[in-house]
Amino acid sequence: MFNKKLDMKIERDNNEIRFTIPDNIIDIDEIQYFIDYVRFKEVTSKSRATKEDSEKLAEEINKSWWDKNKIKFEG
Repeated sequence: MFNKKLDMKIERDNNEIRFTIPDNIIDIDEIQYFIDYVRFKEVTSKSRATKEDSEKLAEEINKSWWDKNKIKFEG
């Protein structure tokens, strides 16, 4: 099915995990999305926020984003 060898590596050293991915495998924006997700996991790992707190914050962020960007979509 897949004939091309993918030279991806995952290494653990001390307190780090390193990924090595050829630059033609994935778009840089997708890598940034993944890094943002890992950062989110790091930041929220010690959070005491409730689900309701998180939902309220998400609503505020979405509203703020929409207020700043709606002109791009409405014409």
